[in-house]
Formats: sequence, structure tokens, C-alpha cells
Amino acid sequence: MAHAITYTEFGGPEVLSFTEVPDPRPAAGQLAVRVEAAGVNPIEWKIRQGLRASGPIEEPRRVGADGAGIVTAVGDGVDGFRPGDAVAFFGANGAYATDVVVDASKTYPRPETVSAAEGAALGIPVGTAYQTLRSLGVGAGDTLLLHAGSGSVGQAAIQYAVLWGATVIATTSDRRADRVRSVGATPVPYGDGLADRVREAAPQGVTVILDAAGTDEAIEASLELLHDRARIATVVRGRDAAGWGIRAFSGGNPTPLTPQQLAWRAEAMPVSLALMAAGAFSVELGPSFALTDAAEAHRAVEAGADGKVTLTP
Repeated sequence: MAHAITYTEFGGPEVLSFTEVPDPRPAAGQLAVRVEAAGVNPIEWKIRQGLRASGPIEEPRRVGADGAGIVTAVGDGVDGFRPGDAVAFFGANGAYATDVVVDASKTYPRPETVSAAEGAALGIPVGTAYQTLRSLGVGAGDTLLLHAGSGSVGQAAIQYAVLWGATVIATTSDRRADRVRSVGATPVPYGDGLADRVREAAPQGVTVILDAAGTDEAIEASLELLHDRARIATVVRGRDAAGWGIRAFSGGNPTPLTPQQLAWRAEAMPVSLALMAAGAFSVELGPSFALTDAAEAHRAVEAGADGKVTLTP
């Protein structure tokens, strides 16, 4: 039998349970994957805690969307995959598991140079960063102000923006400034006087802003620095965005993503995997936990662990 992390009530990390589940059998259009690593995303602990609406729990709820592993079975109508293939995937129902069924349309071949942990670190972070920057039309000639540059979304957004010809200013702590600088941005520390420090770092002015921090400081500085609110977006404060007249993509936004935005999120996976294989994109890996220690992994993410936290069955 396979095993997965589940919970039957909202609450702290202690509600997570290591549970025996049926072995996965792929339906038409699906793959069964033996999971080698699963990515742990902030949205997952927020849903578990009940901080993000997700409907009532009517049966044991599985956790996790992103992962990487080895194909073990191929469903009818699926071309291009066979058992034994190394893959990375997103959008799974329950990636915190030893084995999982995933739609083939959300699964991609994983290059030999990309580890399972690196493949599992993509999914939600790269999809969010890529889609948001595409929606904002970031490109050559732009100066992007990115709040929370050292997070997984932030690091991905910096790298895409730089590849597309933009100049990037990223807010961060002093402790994480070197990492932000290493992926292509000019770091600016948080704290009082933030807007003035951004002006000093970008005397030409900023032309587009992405908030991945969600703090009042980030929002207030953004509104002060850029008049064109159609080019300010948040991926954290979605419920509040309309009141400020800025854009929001997920992050609690009551307006769902459009088909085009969803397509961009999917496109981020093969683009990022290809860039990684070419040595043009990187992810920062953080602590790795055994699947049975999923509660500790959630605690680490809630505490703001550096790098991408992963689970290993």
C-alpha cells in the first residue's frame, strides 16, 4: 500500500497524519508517479490552518501539489511517457505521498541535471512568478520593484525579469541580501525609509511592482513609488487589492485566474526546466524532511525557513 499525509480537521501542524492509502491507478490521461520529493508551499499550511477558504472537510484531505519522481504506470491515451521516466509535476491532489496520480498535462520530463528536490521546488512558485510578470507585461526597459526577493516566488521572478531585459530592485533582509544579489537583483533592506532607499537604488524610477511580501510597508511604499496602479500587483493581499486599485493574482483574490493566466502558470514548468538544464535558472533548496515529518516541514515554512522546503518519502 502507498502512504500519504492527510488531515481530517483544520488546525496546527499536529493535525497532519501519515496514512495508508490505496495504490494509485492512473485513469485515462493520467500517470502514476513514485514520489522522490514533494515541495512544501505556504498556501498548504494556510489552507490546513483554515486561513484560506477551501470548503468543508468531508473525507481525509490530502496535501501538496508539486513534486518529482519516477513514472510507474501510464493511463490510456497518454503519449510521450513510459514507466521509469524521471518527471516533475504540479497540480497534483496530494503530492505529500509515496505515490500519486497526476494528469499527464501537468507532468514534464525532468532533465538529468535537475534533481528531484529541484523539480519539486518549481510548481506553485515558478507558476506564480511567471504568470504575474507576464500579466504585468514585464520586459526590456522596465525597472521592477519586487517585495520579498529572497522567497521562492521572489527568486523566480527576479530571474525571469532579468532574462526578459528588466532591471530588478528587490526588498529583503540584510541577512538574505547576498542571495538576492546572486540571482540578479539589487537588494534593498526592509524597514523605515523603504521608499527613499528604492529611489536611491533606482533614480530612474520604477515602472512595475510585484508584492510577494504582503506587509503594509510593502503596499504603502508601492503606492508611493508608482502612480500607474495597473502595473502594481500582489500575490498575497488579494482580498485587499481592489480597495487600493491594484491588481491581484490568487493570494486570496476572490476573482479566479483567467484561462490565459492559467496557461501561463502551466507554461512556467517546461520553461523553467529547460532553463535549469541550460544553467540559466536556479532554485535555492532549504531543509528537507522525511514524509513522516510533514508537520515539522510545515512548521519550518511557517517560521520562514531559507530556501525551498521539501519532503522525501
